[in-house]
Amino acid sequence: MNNDYLNRAKKAIPDAQILSIVAAKRARQLALGGRPMLKSNDENYLDIALLEIAEGLLTYEIPGEAEPPVLVEPNIPEAADGNAVDTL
Repeated sequence: MNNDYLNRAKKAIPDAQILSIVAAKRARQLALGGRPMLKSNDENYLDIALLEIAEGLLTYEIPGEAEPPVLVEPNIPEAADGNAVDTL
């Protein structure tokens, strides 16, 4: 593993656990025939993955970490006087 690529990738993804997961998943994709997103003389799939992360070509998203849901009030019909109408 190229330590220079690792240090550069740490700047893009500072959390070591997330970085290791993202790099490992990308390295596996490359090992299974995925095409690199950049030209490199490296033959090590992990080095290529780290370089892609360092160059900003590879990012990540954690499922379920979207903005919190917005609560929408139900559409309750109102009478002309402003009181809610019982629809049952």
